[in-house]
Amino acid sequence: MRLLHTMLRVGDLDRSIQFYCDVLGMKLLRKKDYPGGKFTLAFVGYGDESDHSVIELTHNWGVESYDLGDAYGHIALGVDDIYTTCNAIAEQGCKISRPPGPMKHGKTVIAFVEDPDGYKVELIELSSRSGNSNS
Repeated sequence: MRLLHTMLRVGDLDRSIQFYCDVLGMKLLRKKDYPGGKFTLAFVGYGDESDHSVIELTHNWGVESYDLGDAYGHIALGVDDIYTTCNAIAEQGCKISRPPGPMKHGKTVIAFVEDPDGYKVELIELSSRSGNSNS
C-alpha cells in the first residue's frame, strides 16, 4: 500500500490551484469536470501520481466555503530554507499563521501558512528536522 492523495474541498478552485501551484510550487497534474455530479476535481503535487502522493482539490459547484471543523490538522511540506520560503509566501500576500521558529518542545524549525480556504499547511525545515513535528 501507499498513500495516493489527500482530498480538500475548496470554495474557489482557480484560487486554490493558484495557491498550491504558484505559491507552494506544485504542478497541476490533471483537472476534470463532472457535470452529472456538479463538481470538478483538480490534482496538484510535486511529481507524477504514479510515484508521489498528491492533493485532490474538490470543487462542488455552487459551494463557496466550508466549515473546516476541529478535526482537521494540516498538510506538511519539507523545505530547505524556511525563512526564505516564508518571506516569499508572505510577499505573495498569503497568510503566515505561525512564523518560522523552533517547535515548542524540540529543535525542528517549523512554520504554518494558510491556503485560501483556511486549511493549514505546516512547513518543516528539512535541515533542522530531528524527529517528528508537533502534529
